[in-house]
Amino acid sequence: MTIKSLLTSLKIRIRNKLNPKTELDVLKERGLTVGRNFNFFNSHIDYGHCWLVEIGDDVTITNSTILAHDASTKLYFGKSKIGRVKIGDRVFIGYNSLILCNVTIGNDVIVAAGSIVTKNIPDNCIVAGNPARIIGMTADYLAKHKQYLKDKPTFDTYWPYKTQQQIDAIKQALEHDFGYDE
Repeated sequence: MTIKSLLTSLKIRIRNKLNPKTELDVLKERGLTVGRNFNFFNSHIDYGHCWLVEIGDDVTITNSTILAHDASTKLYFGKSKIGRVKIGDRVFIGYNSLILCNVTIGNDVIVAAGSIVTKNIPDNCIVAGNPARIIGMTADYLAKHKQYLKDKPTFDTYWPYKTQQQIDAIKQALEHDFGYDE
């Protein structure tokens, strides 16, 4: 190894230590495609096949997993099943959901917490369960909650900035009902 290549390697290591890459940065470098305003909270996207995953604009994924492969065939045939995963715009994927390979999720979709998506989901649907099934329409759900926002308690301080007094007031206001928070 030459001095020049050693110094280059050292510079790269120092830069990576000072500015470490996030998991999302690494996935993007490996081919993951994401749109604008992508919110990715404590979730996992198939590292080995992330280049088969395409995520649209205004998508939130919370504590969930997206797989673009299924290794159940590997032992028997020496090959894993792979398939693209396409997630449209304005999609919310709830806590602890699993999106399997070869699935397309349309626009304006809500995937309820704990759902396992095994088949394509059309636009403007809410799905829940294992396997995920359509339980309603997104537009109806949003209209209902728009009306509730007029009557239910609402709170405007983002959660890390709430004082103990605000927390106590919220707990009391939600003793027998639900509300909405920032």
